[in-house]
Amino acid sequence: MGELGPFLVPITALMIPIVAIISNGYTTAQRRRIQADQRMALIARGVPLAEIEGLLKAGDADEESDRTVGDPVRTLANARRTALICISTGIGVIGFLLILGFVFLHHVDTTAGWVILAASATGLIPLAIGVGFLFDYNLQKREMTRFGLEIGAER
Repeated sequence: MGELGPFLVPITALMIPIVAIISNGYTTAQRRRIQADQRMALIARGVPLAEIEGLLKAGDADEESDRTVGDPVRTLANARRTALICISTGIGVIGFLLILGFVFLHHVDTTAGWVILAASATGLIPLAIGVGFLFDYNLQKREMTRFGLEIGAER
């Protein structure tokens, strides 16, 4: 692999969001270009401007409906589910790295064992995010109860 070997994975990991941002910008530009071409074609056919806007806004309504907030109980359930997944992931990462660290510490290499034990702290990140989602879930539930929406056993 040569000199690039140890840096290949971090460079690739950093390139993924950059490629995603560039592709999103390209897709948005393409969508706007296609809409402009559609407008020009409709104008060339003699369609009135008000009708063109109505036709093109009807096509955009599908995209806007995806962005609207849905059922509050479903949103609440999604927050709870995300909290449980993040907490479970954090506990799993911490547990896995603790066990691996102790195995390395006692059977393979003490230096690597201590490094792996220290790395088990990375599990605190998803754990803390999950606790934040759980806190948000409880706040949403309290607000919904305050506004008269009774939340018993969610779906």
